[in-house]
Amino acid sequence: MAELPILVAPDQRLKKRSEPVTQVDDELRRLMDDMLETMYAAPGVGLAAPQVGVNKRVLVADASREGEEPQPYRMVNPEVVWTGEETETQEEGCLSLPEVYAEITRPRQATIRYLDENGAEQTVEAEGFLATVLQHEIDHLNGVLFIDYLSSLKKNMILRKLAKQYKGGKSRKNRAKETAA
Repeated sequence: MAELPILVAPDQRLKKRSEPVTQVDDELRRLMDDMLETMYAAPGVGLAAPQVGVNKRVLVADASREGEEPQPYRMVNPEVVWTGEETETQEEGCLSLPEVYAEITRPRQATIRYLDENGAEQTVEAEGFLATVLQHEIDHLNGVLFIDYLSSLKKNMILRKLAKQYKGGKSRKNRAKETAA
């Protein structure tokens, strides 16, 4: 397994809609393992393939709380097939938007259909924090960042700040190396 560099907004690769996966194979399983390692090391609770420069509909997530047994999800071609009417507002952050947080309102419940790491169709009925995490990551696969739910003014301020911090489209990992040097 290997830790992958995470793209930082306003990198335009984060705004592209990801391509569906046609085959779940060893290469894709290796990608998901690397993504999980990257997510845990960051640390984060979810990571979508576009965030590591791969334009495929793949995500990993683990919404377990500190002290709980890890519960990683590896999802291929995930889609939201149902959301409840009840909403919940939670503070969201993103590995591609370092040190940026905002209150975002999303459906409190969501049913997600996906293929697992073996290519078998699965369904998860998520609520609360897990529902938020999965909806956030699926947004990434559609080229949507959580700041897209904010006003244009707030969103543009955040993107200008990040562009200044991460000149030249550097990843978080490369930026961290420069800062440590």
